[in-house]
Amino acid sequence: MRTRNLLVAALAVGLSLGAMSASAQSTWDQIKKNGVIRVGCATSEPWYYRDPATGQWSGIGPGIAALLAEELKVKWECVETTWGNAVAGLEANQFDMVVALDATPQRALAIDFAGGTLLYYAVGVMIPENSPITTWAEMNKPEFKVAVALGTSNDRAITGLLPKATIVRVKTYAEVLATYLSGRVDAAGGSALALAFGAREQSKGHKVIVPKPPSASTTSIGIRQEADKRWRDWLTIAVDYYYIRGKTLEVYYDYVKARGMDPAKVPSIRLRDMQ
Repeated sequence: MRTRNLLVAALAVGLSLGAMSASAQSTWDQIKKNGVIRVGCATSEPWYYRDPATGQWSGIGPGIAALLAEELKVKWECVETTWGNAVAGLEANQFDMVVALDATPQRALAIDFAGGTLLYYAVGVMIPENSPITTWAEMNKPEFKVAVALGTSNDRAITGLLPKATIVRVKTYAEVLATYLSGRVDAAGGSALALAFGAREQSKGHKVIVPKPPSASTTSIGIRQEADKRWRDWLTIAVDYYYIRGKTLEVYYDYVKARGMDPAKVPSIRLRDMQ
């Protein structure tokens, strides 16, 4: 009787697990079923911007999402998050992708990434306009304080470039700029793109530079790790196609112009322009 009961219990558990497995859906199947791509949107220009008056999202991330949604004949929506919570949000199935999430060895332990190159960007710093600094070496000293956004690839990059400097970590790029503009640190660190956009209305007396030697990197699209690779493989093709065909650059410039800026005066997203 004891053996029979154990067998019945084991069978019940097996059936339960089988039902759970059958009901589990891959990202690809979820998108097809629900008709929507959920994008993790972390406020910071030019990646993601939410208009305070309308609540509408724009930027490179939403622009790329719109292209992908058009290809799949589905809708897209932003799920607000932070860069520090991007990986956990993907793991928890809160959203289907995070555009402009750098593929790093540490992140790859927990999530997957689309292959190909979404775009390139350089690591930069905002410093006073009259500052003579042009190199990383000039900032690499304990008394020099740099604010960075916690959990970002730029946090990791700048920490590596400035091992002796004092790194002040805050939650968002907006806080990075606020910390710098309030005089609590000597520089604001991050992508040259984000710094140029985030501070354009407050940058009088300040400048954004790409210190020498330049540190350029690619960015990607973060997604969940899963056995079904259709979503990842399709995104890989789309990402390369958009970059090579100039669609990513078009998305970028459309946003630049929408924000009242001159495309000729903003940092580039193409590698050949940085060399």
